[in-house]
Amino acid sequence: MRNFRERYGRYALFVLIFGLGATIFIELTPFLGGLMGAATLYVLLRGQMVFLTERRRWRPSAAAALLLVEAVLCFLVPLTLVGWMLVVHVQHLAADPQQLLHAVKNLSALLYERTGYDLWQERNVASLIAMLPRAGQYVLGGIVDFAVNIVVLLLVLYFMLTGGRAMEAYVRDLIPFDGGQRDDVIHEMHQIVRSNAIGIPLLAVVQGGVALVGYLIFGVPDPLFWGVLTCFATVIPIVGTALLWLPLAAYLALEGHWAAAVGLAAYGTLVVTHVDNLTRLVLQRRMADIHPLVTVFGVFVGLALFGFMGIIFGPLMLSLFLFCLHIFKRRYIDGRPDESADPAPTARH
Repeated sequence: MRNFRERYGRYALFVLIFGLGATIFIELTPFLGGLMGAATLYVLLRGQMVFLTERRRWRPSAAAALLLVEAVLCFLVPLTLVGWMLVVHVQHLAADPQQLLHAVKNLSALLYERTGYDLWQERNVASLIAMLPRAGQYVLGGIVDFAVNIVVLLLVLYFMLTGGRAMEAYVRDLIPFDGGQRDDVIHEMHQIVRSNAIGIPLLAVVQGGVALVGYLIFGVPDPLFWGVLTCFATVIPIVGTALLWLPLAAYLALEGHWAAAVGLAAYGTLVVTHVDNLTRLVLQRRMADIHPLVTVFGVFVGLALFGFMGIIFGPLMLSLFLFCLHIFKRRYIDGRPDESADPAPTARH
């Protein structure tokens, strides 16, 4: 009877925890971007927090406030400015579609003159006009979600920083591993977080900056806007930044600027592409080597879950999922529970 009551209490508690946890997770889905962002920034700022509180003897609240200011200035302000620039362009086109239609009409006339293909067809124009209001509504909704998640991020990050060691000890006890293997798992997860939170944005900024130089040299209209879009194109494998600079080179050719078109195409092929390979090589030596497909599908998942911030948090979540899957396979399928946590081949190679 006693064993039955113990099993009943254990399983009932498990069902209760699972049910409440699933309900809370579903209700917090709109705020997942802020929660993931807080956890990511905590990993990046943890060392500074330890230095300020344990070495400099600062009060946890004062140290957390200082690091919040750092997070806002170094992470959130640049991200907000980039998002705002994209929003302004989309909103401007949605409010004044005639400007876009005029540009498309001129481009279609050039295309018809050079190739004989008539892009300015009634069906294409109707589709373009119908798409603009939806794009404006999507952007407006993204702004509201982004602002709410920023508030959630800062609030949660503050309490994570002030919680510090106690929070880490509690989470550490919940990890289903023992001894040194638990330390290996924590270290690997830390490497994955750093690789996604630092490596992906750094690669995007480097490639976008190099592409921006080319756009300025060869006279691409609105080069800053296209440079920012090139940053986002870095997450797409194989095609990557060519998704931007190749059509821009074609546009310059249609405009009759053949020298600039050939120069931009050569610059993108010889400079931008090789800078991408060199930057990836350097990052792989210093950080976790995440497979490009993990980044791509992670971005798709992240955009659906987190919106704009999903570009970073989507690959992070997918990498952590594949790592946990690798640990499960090694521990319970392969029967090697006592070995140290080697890098997850599914997520890397």
